[in-house]
This record gives sequence, structure tokens and C-alpha cells, in this order.
Amino acid sequence: MADDLTTPLGQTLKKTPRFALAAWLPRAGAGLLGLCFLVFAGWVVFADDPLGGEPIVVVSADARAPNKNAPGAKSGEASAGDAAKGSSAPGAPGSPQTITIIDGMSGKRQEVAIAVADPKGQTPPIDQRLTDTSRHGSIPKIAPDGARPADIYARPLQPSFDKVAGPRIAIVVGGLGIGAAGTFEALAKLPPAVTLAFAPYGTDLARWVGRARGEGHEVLLQVPMEPFDYPDNDPGPQTLLTTLPATQNLDRLHWFMSRFQGYVGVANYMGARFTASEAAIAPMLRETAKRGLIYFDDGSSARSAAGQIAGANNAPFAKADLVLDGAPTPAGIDAALTRLETLARERGLAVGVASALPASIERIAAWTKAAQNRGIILVPVSMAATRPDAKRQMSEDKKRS
Repeated sequence: MADDLTTPLGQTLKKTPRFALAAWLPRAGAGLLGLCFLVFAGWVVFADDPLGGEPIVVVSADARAPNKNAPGAKSGEASAGDAAKGSSAPGAPGSPQTITIIDGMSGKRQEVAIAVADPKGQTPPIDQRLTDTSRHGSIPKIAPDGARPADIYARPLQPSFDKVAGPRIAIVVGGLGIGAAGTFEALAKLPPAVTLAFAPYGTDLARWVGRARGEGHEVLLQVPMEPFDYPDNDPGPQTLLTTLPATQNLDRLHWFMSRFQGYVGVANYMGARFTASEAAIAPMLRETAKRGLIYFDDGSSARSAAGQIAGANNAPFAKADLVLDGAPTPAGIDAALTRLETLARERGLAVGVASALPASIERIAAWTKAAQNRGIILVPVSMAATRPDAKRQMSEDKKRS
């Protein structure tokens, strides 16, 4: 009663209906449908889709080399109910195959070429006879029948090479496997006779090395070693150090060796201090020889004792005569290649080394094309390695085993 007496007349507030919001739902739904219609109409008017409304199917294109025993497939055609059926008769290795696409309404035909991989570019298998087990993974070894990785994974040469008396040049390009762009450029531009050295820190080394071997390159494993200004100049994890005992350095060497397979030898990466120490380098060279590998000295250190120690241990050994990109400019690299060619004509064989710099890859690729016309023979690094006497090597292997 008190509320009724004190409340002014005519000022009673109206309560909002409980379900008043439901009246807006039809309007909101109609607006949303209208917006969808406008978007669809705009897409129909402005979108560039010449095959809109046509039936389609996704065709899997197998780029592997055709099986020799498989029956040849004939060129396929698509009917009005199919967008495409495709294959082609097998052609020469590396030649493109085509599929035929037929427009279901107009009958217009379209030929689409599909590149087929060259069987020569397929990754050669890893010889399991040459694989040993370590705590880090698979590492190379000499097979029970005496087969060596340095021989089995060497680039095959024509028999006529042994009779050619012309000047020979071996070129090693290192630092590959870390940067995808540089590695791709090297594989795309450098001829197969150029040896490729891969650093052990890449993320996809097995694939890059497999492609390099599939294209005919010999492969080296680069092993980081201690430089004089270490640790200010640090080659990377697991670097071989003069301050470590031989057993620990060999364990680190096995870690590097397990990074990928299929290489003919190992090469130093930096390592001026390590290669100058006989106590440090000798066990490493003996282990390299024990596993049937070449040791390649990049020639960056005049104080390296690797050559003398390798000779004393009857280990296969090769050394670079010239660093080709010490002055990493096109003019500097061209001048170094000219000096290398002169050296090859004087000695009969010369070895050059370079890093996977864009300028180095470009100039070496151009030089190799022109050098062949001047009678220069480009050979892999295994052809430049000193070979130990077979009887002496067998005796050394028996002693090590």
C-alpha cells in the first residue's frame, strides 16, 4: 500500500517482454542470406575460373623412371565425364611424358608435359659391405673382401682415361650442405668431374649427398679441426682439438663419419694447428686409412704435416696445389684458374680447391666448359690421390686388425 500511495500516477514503467529479442532473428537471418548472395554473385561476376562447373580429378604423376619390364602405357584421353586420364608411352631417359586433357563441354584438347627423372640422376645405393657400426651410427669400413669406400664410391671413368697424356686438373668445392642455395647452385652448374665436399652440420645432408652422387660427383666429408686462433675462430661442435686425447678425437671423428655415407674420403675444415701437430693428426690419419678412405688436405696451411704422416702410414693422400678463391672476385678466381691450368701443363696434374661461393661456382663452371677445348681433362680427386702399395697395404691392414 505504501508503494501505491507514493508512486506518481501515470509513471509506471513498462516491463520489456521476455522474448522481445526473438523478433529480430528473422531480420538478422534475412540479412545474412542477402550478404551471402551478394558475395556469391560478386565471385561469379569477377572470378577468373575458366573451368568453373567442369568435373575435375587429381592425377598423380609418378616422376620415377619406368620399369623396364613393365608394359608401356599408351597415351590416355579423358571423356566428357572425366577431366583427365593420363600417361604416355615411355621415351628416352629424362624426356618428358604428356597427359591429354579434354574440355568436357567444348571438346578442346590440351597436352600437358610432365618431366620424368633421368635414371642416371637416381641415388646410387650405399654398399652395406662398407658399413660399420659405431655408437654414433653407421661409419665406413673396408669390406671383408678388401673393397674400399675410396674405390667403390669413386667416380667411374672411361678406360681411355688411363691412356690420355694430356694435362689433368681436379677441383674440389667445399662448404656444401649448410646453405641450400649454394648447394643447389653447385649441383646445377658444376660438371660431374668436380668433387664436392660437404660440411657435417647441414640438416638434410643425406639427400644432398645422394643427389650429388646420383649426378656423378665424388663426395668428401669435411672434418672441422682446430685452427691457431681457436676458440676465437671456432669451426663448430665436435671439432678435433690438439688438447684432447687421441681416443676422444677418434670418437669425434666417428661422429662426423656417421653424418652421411657414400664419400671417398675426408678433408680438413680449417685445422692449421691440428694438422701441424704430429701427435694430433697421426691417429686421425691412421683411422682414415684403416677405413679405406682418402685424406684430402686443402692446402690452406703451409705448416700441415699431413702429407708426410700419410706417406709414413701408407695412407691414400691428396693435396690442393692452389686455393682458387683466395681473392673471391671473378677476376681473382679467373686468374687462379689460369695459374692452375699452367701448373697442370707443367706437372701433368694439378689440384685446386674453392668454397661454395656464388662467384666461385659461376667462374669454375664457365672455366670447365672452355678448358675442355684447350685439351684440359677434368678428373675427380680420387685420380689425384697417391695410392699405397697393395702388398704393403694388406700387411698394414692385418696389423691393424
